[in-house]
Amino acid sequence: MWLTFKSVCRYRTVKRFWQLMVLAVVACLLVISGAWAQDTKLENGAPVTMQENSAKWQQTLANAQGQSVYFYAWGGSKPVNDYLRWAAKEIASRYKITLRHVKVADISEAVSRLKAEDGSKSAIDLLWINGENFSYLKKQHLLLGDLWSQLPNSQLLATQQLPLQNDFGVPMDGFEVPWGVGQFNLIANAGVFKQSSITPQSLLAAAKLHAGRISYPRPPEFHGTTFLKQLLLGLSNNDKRLFEPATGDAQNDVLPLLWDFLDQLHPLTWQQGKAFPSSNTEQLLLFQQQQLVMAVSFNPNQLAKDQNEKSIAASAQRLYFSQGAITNSHNLAIPKGAQSPDGAKVVINFLLSELAQAQKLNGTWGDPAVIRPLLDKASILPAQQELHSSWQQVIEEQWQQKYGA
Repeated sequence: MWLTFKSVCRYRTVKRFWQLMVLAVVACLLVISGAWAQDTKLENGAPVTMQENSAKWQQTLANAQGQSVYFYAWGGSKPVNDYLRWAAKEIASRYKITLRHVKVADISEAVSRLKAEDGSKSAIDLLWINGENFSYLKKQHLLLGDLWSQLPNSQLLATQQLPLQNDFGVPMDGFEVPWGVGQFNLIANAGVFKQSSITPQSLLAAAKLHAGRISYPRPPEFHGTTFLKQLLLGLSNNDKRLFEPATGDAQNDVLPLLWDFLDQLHPLTWQQGKAFPSSNTEQLLLFQQQQLVMAVSFNPNQLAKDQNEKSIAASAQRLYFSQGAITNSHNLAIPKGAQSPDGAKVVINFLLSELAQAQKLNGTWGDPAVIRPLLDKASILPAQQELHSSWQQVIEEQWQQKYGA
């Protein structure tokens, strides 16, 4: 009996030991899985990201081989077009994908096409969009979702340093991916402005001193509309309602500030406000020809790039509005009806790579990088949040009614 009892005790001891060991292993696994889940989150709580060597990404690469990706993107800039030609060659060589740049004057052309197709098979595989166009497509459920988690290079995005997860006040929620960033700035002759940060009042003072030599692109060209937004932010002291949907009451309160200011400014501008440059490209040309003392840009590297090419005087200055430079990303999205969605994902992932981002930054385009390894703090201006997307149409329509005739 004693031996039997002893054996039973020993058995119970061993059994208890193994139970404790199993519990310990389970606990460790839970801790490890929790840590893994945190480690694979992007900054600011963005989704878990697929790894380059994962079976799923390798399958995406295999599916993409031989596909043609029709990329609908703005075609109004030679440096941009040159960059996309470079990217197309790299993508063809590396992934056996044909990237075709379908040049559009305004991406709203592609949005109208997607609206008509209503989610069915589309000739559009990839879009360069932001702002109200993105807001509309997202609301209509016309975009492929969950992109960030499916692209290995999205883990490189500088989401803590740059405002990359909202687009004109609308959360991206994985329906588009940033691939570049713009910051609104002015380029002016030395001495036109006394400080590197300006206000609507200092702009008006400069227009009085340089009558007929200051202007801005005609809205709805986006540089011109953003110029109006910057003025409105300064005149309203960053009224918080500008970052919310544009209600009738908010419009009635803040927009008269802008129209009253423009009524004072326009008689002092180029062509006395009866005509405007058609784009920032035309305005920059007028600046280079010394017909204007100021130009506008959405590229904080524009001045340095043009000075390096000796197309702008070395004494010219880069300026920004004292409320901060309106900052937004330009983004890539895949329509729900895309015929080559895997090819489009591979293209986006390549455009987020260090190679492609470095070429975009250091080549003729000079567009700032959006990934952490290539952030250049010296070129980034103090940032100002974009207005809610609903203000864009309101400002453009009312400007057209008042000054567009």
